[in-house]
Amino acid sequence: MADKNACAGRVERLRSLMADRGYDAVILRNNPDLRWLTGAERTFDFETAHTAVVTRESLWLHTDSRYYNTFVERLGADCPWKIDMDVIDPARWAAERVREAHARVVAVEDTCTLSFFDGFTSACAAASIACLTPRLHGDICDLRSVKDAEEIELMRRAQEVTDAAFDHICGFIRAGQTEQEIRVELENYMLSHGADELSFGTIIAAGPNGANPHAQPGPYVVQRGDLIVMDYGAGYHDYHSDMTRTVCVGEPSAEQREAYDVVRRAHEACAAAVRAGVIGRDIHQIAVDVITEAGYGDYFGHGLGHGVGLEIHERPNFNRAWDRPVPAGSVVTIEPGVYLPGKFGIRLEDFGVVTEDGYEPFTSSTHDLVVVGE
Repeated sequence: MADKNACAGRVERLRSLMADRGYDAVILRNNPDLRWLTGAERTFDFETAHTAVVTRESLWLHTDSRYYNTFVERLGADCPWKIDMDVIDPARWAAERVREAHARVVAVEDTCTLSFFDGFTSACAAASIACLTPRLHGDICDLRSVKDAEEIELMRRAQEVTDAAFDHICGFIRAGQTEQEIRVELENYMLSHGADELSFGTIIAAGPNGANPHAQPGPYVVQRGDLIVMDYGAGYHDYHSDMTRTVCVGEPSAEQREAYDVVRRAHEACAAAVRAGVIGRDIHQIAVDVITEAGYGDYFGHGLGHGVGLEIHERPNFNRAWDRPVPAGSVVTIEPGVYLPGKFGIRLEDFGVVTEDGYEPFTSSTHDLVVVGE
C-alpha cells in the first residue's frame, strides 16, 4: 500500500497550486496523475476509465465496476477519496461534482480529450452551471517532476532488478542468437526477479541495427564482433527504471573502442556537471561538445536525457529546448550516444536523482565496455 502521508502531501501540493492560480476545482483523467495523487498501486491500465475532481475541501473519484473493488482494497477504509462507480457519463459526473462544490473556476487537465471537454461544458450549460474552464498547461507534470522519498525508493527498487538483469544477460549472450532471443531472455529475467511490468518495449539492436537509436528487436543473428545496444527497464509498483548498456560480442575493434570511450567521457562529464538549478540545455550541450570535439558530432542527434517516474518520459529534460532550471528531487536520465550508419551504435544510459550538490545515479552497472560471448 502506498504511503498515505506521501499521497496527502501530493494532494496538498496540488491544492497549493490551485490556491495560487485561483482554481476552485481541478478535473483529472490522466492515469499517471491519478496514480500519483491517490496512491492506488497496480490499479491503472491502458484505459481512460477514471475521472477525479479535486476541490479545496473534497476529493472525488469516479470509476467503473472493473476497478472499483481494486480501488477500495488499495486505498483502505479510511481513504480520503469519495469513490463511486455510478453508471453515468464521466463528463456529466464531473459537471455534477462542480455544481455540488459551487466551483466557478474549474481547471481541466491538458490530456483530457476534446470529446470529454465538450461533453463537460455541454453538461454544465444544460444544468445552468456557469464556470470558467482554463487548461492546466502542464502544472501537474511539473508537480510530479519533483519526487518524494517513496517515489525515489520505488525507482531504486526497479533499478536493482534492471542492474541484475544486465549481469544475467551478459552471461547469456552468444554469437548465433537473434535479437529477439536476447530480448525474451532479458524480459523474462526481469519479470521473474521482482519486476511487475516492463518499463517499455525493450530495445536490442545488434551490429548495424544499433545505428538506429530506437530500433526494434528482430531476426538479426548476432555475430562475433557486433556491438549490441540494450535499452530496457523494469517496472515496480507503477514506477519505471531506464538503462542502456552497449556490449561487444568478442573483443571490440579499435574503432569501436574509440567511439565507446567518447560516449563514456560525454556521459561522465554531464553527470559531473548536474546539480539542482542547472539549465537542461546546458547539460545537453556538454555532451554535444565532447562528442563533436572527438569528431562524432554528426552522429549524435537526440536529446541527452529525460525525466522518469510513473511515465518513462517525464519532465524535466536535458535537450536543446529545455531552457528551465532542473529542480532538486527530479529523476533524470543521462544517455549520450554515437550512431554510425551501416556499422554500429553506442549508447550509455544511467538514471538518478538530482540533488542540491550533484547527481546520484540509481544505476550501479559498470560503465566499462563489457565483452560477452567468450
